[in-house]
Amino acid sequence: MAKPSPQVAGPARRATPRGQEETPYLDALRAYAARDPGRLHVPGHKGGPGADPALLEAIGEPALRLDIPALTPGIDVGPEPTPFQRAQEMAAEAWGAGRTWFLINGASQGNHAATLTLAHLGEGIVVQRNAHSSTIDGVILSGLRPTFVAPELDAELGIAHCLTPDSLDEALSAAPDAVGATAVSPTYFGAVADVRGLAEVAHAHGVPLVVDEAWGAHLAFHERLPEHALSAGADLVISSTHKIVGSLTQSAMLHVASEPVGIDPDVVDRAVTLVESTSPSSLLLASLDAQRRHAVVHGHELLSEAIDAMAATRAAVREVPGLDVLDERLAGRPGVHDYDPLRLAIDVRGTGATGYELAPMLRALGDINLELYGENVMVAVFGMGERAAPQGARLVEALGRAVAELDAGGHRRHEEFAPPPPWGELAMGPREAFLGPQEVVPASEAVGRIAAESLAAYPPGVPNVLPGERLTAATLEYVQRALEQGGALRGASDRRLRTIRVVAE
Repeated sequence: MAKPSPQVAGPARRATPRGQEETPYLDALRAYAARDPGRLHVPGHKGGPGADPALLEAIGEPALRLDIPALTPGIDVGPEPTPFQRAQEMAAEAWGAGRTWFLINGASQGNHAATLTLAHLGEGIVVQRNAHSSTIDGVILSGLRPTFVAPELDAELGIAHCLTPDSLDEALSAAPDAVGATAVSPTYFGAVADVRGLAEVAHAHGVPLVVDEAWGAHLAFHERLPEHALSAGADLVISSTHKIVGSLTQSAMLHVASEPVGIDPDVVDRAVTLVESTSPSSLLLASLDAQRRHAVVHGHELLSEAIDAMAATRAAVREVPGLDVLDERLAGRPGVHDYDPLRLAIDVRGTGATGYELAPMLRALGDINLELYGENVMVAVFGMGERAAPQGARLVEALGRAVAELDAGGHRRHEEFAPPPPWGELAMGPREAFLGPQEVVPASEAVGRIAAESLAAYPPGVPNVLPGERLTAATLEYVQRALEQGGALRGASDRRLRTIRVVAE
């Protein structure tokens, strides 16, 4: 969205902290490219001359000229602080962190680094069971022994919300050897946890709280949004900056608190280095620098517009026959401390159709492409800086047309959310199961066996099965149905689930 002109009435502009108007890393890249240097280094496209014409046309020579390798004097090496160091320091200031790392392998890299950091403290960890699959990957990589704690399940909606302080307290009391705890907030559906309460519980047990705030990078920039995890007392926070704030896909940040409990920032740096490429993309890093500035300088006014537009869009969605939305009315339910108003989660139960049926209709009728769609709910994501009002109107118009084409007598009308399948028993540690002796069996013969791999239906990427868990018929049927309806499967060797890798017995 274009920045409003000074003559346009709108929300009062926040004062920009001194220096936050700058983009030191991006500026250093541009200065290097402007010199037209002799590029006797990688990458082979040499800033454009070696690129395929179609690639050059698609992304443009300016982008290719900024594709500069690491360890370049004046950019990320040389007199300190280098432009790259300054960019990370400014990001830490923007989010209120003690130190911030730019990530070029997404929030997944942040989850890997977080678990590797905790592994320096011991072997036990308390993990929210509906964590993203990258957290489980991190548990496998680090060798941590997890104790899983279930989030709150909404009795009406049949979906998982967040972890409560009471549940975390009970889990940490039952796992006295735990050296840390992880929580997810916000969820894919917009529910926000009581992070302040979770942090108080974790600290009372003498352990740090790690929050996967992949979906909440924008929360720090508007008072009408839920409190962000760092300000609520979390010690280590994973931030998927590209999702809402708008850096390039695959870029993210990892923040550590100014005074973290039990976490040494130098250990975090060691862990980040272990799981990052030695050839980081300067374009990804530059986008983090630029969108940090955008969030600090213009985020408040952009978010004000988006919040108001989303309220109007939700009201319009509720006017479409058979549709409802998940919104701030969820706040106060177990596991829902607050709600992110930039998430649009659409309840389709009343239409008699599934999200698997409606989503393709939206693509066909209006070229509408959603973030997530499942049996009972569809999720549309709106960014910090887009023109949310016209995009919301476009979605509502397509929803109205799609619902009008449905058979009003669909057999699922008024049916409750299908309950999620129960998680299987954790029979052995995830690392031992993933790396130990194993065999491949037909999926039809896998019930009762111990999984040696994760099964995570995408979206949302929450593992339905973890390495070390016993496979159940209900879970296998659920994952297979998701695949048949057009979903994808992460973690499995056979992405069509014809076979499954299990522990050899």
